[in-house]
Amino acid sequence: MTAAVPARPIGLICAVPEEIGHFGAHLHVVAVTELAGFCFLSGDLDGVPVVLVEAGIGKVNAAIVGTLLAQHFAVRALVFSGVAGGLDPALGIGDVVIARSLIQHDYGGLCDGRFTPYQPGVAPLPGLEGPVGYHLDAGLEGRITAALDGLDLPAMPAAATGGQARLPIICFGTVLTGDYFLNCAVTRADLHGRFQAQAVEMEGAALAQLAERFGLPLVVVRALSDLAGGDSHLDFPSFARAAAGGAALIVRRLIALFGKNPQIS
Repeated sequence: MTAAVPARPIGLICAVPEEIGHFGAHLHVVAVTELAGFCFLSGDLDGVPVVLVEAGIGKVNAAIVGTLLAQHFAVRALVFSGVAGGLDPALGIGDVVIARSLIQHDYGGLCDGRFTPYQPGVAPLPGLEGPVGYHLDAGLEGRITAALDGLDLPAMPAAATGGQARLPIICFGTVLTGDYFLNCAVTRADLHGRFQAQAVEMEGAALAQLAERFGLPLVVVRALSDLAGGDSHLDFPSFARAAAGGAALIVRRLIALFGKNPQIS
């Protein structure tokens, strides 16, 4: 009898400790590998093989750990669990955005005071403009929707909502990535207007760029820890840990989805 081939793991990425802590006892670590100064935790999450890494902040860190997960650990998919700043006025702290599209909002050309985004890798020169962004496979989005059916996230406290405690919502949307923390209401309104985006963060679209190169599916899950305005520097440390808990619950469902569907790779 031929022995079963072990399932390739899922690469699970967080940026900061507040995002990792919520996996708790659900994560069983059997080996720790240090590469390029990053600690990769191999084991399983709720019984599904994973390699978990804390990437740190920013596009370059995300690209480094994503490449190592793809090449050294031969993962079959990448999942990011974390927090983000909200851009869409219809959303509040604690709401969760699953990236349908990921765009590097700070890659492009600047001419006469006007910034034009380009797809990363395309020379940002006049005449080479085109569609931007990396997009979630429609079939995978459908499977994610089914996997999350009936999931209620923990209520966010009144301090986070500016009123009464409420249950966060889960939606698909556009997530922007750039190498700066957004603490500016004017820029928040500008980015939302230009891209019709729901959230902004510092890693996701860089992972999307490398995932496309390696032919790996990528799912980015972002809970809103702040609203990317003038109070973001206060809201982020206050609500990041609570918001990240919602993202982690969703990611556990997604890891189970990948575990039940080995053909997703």
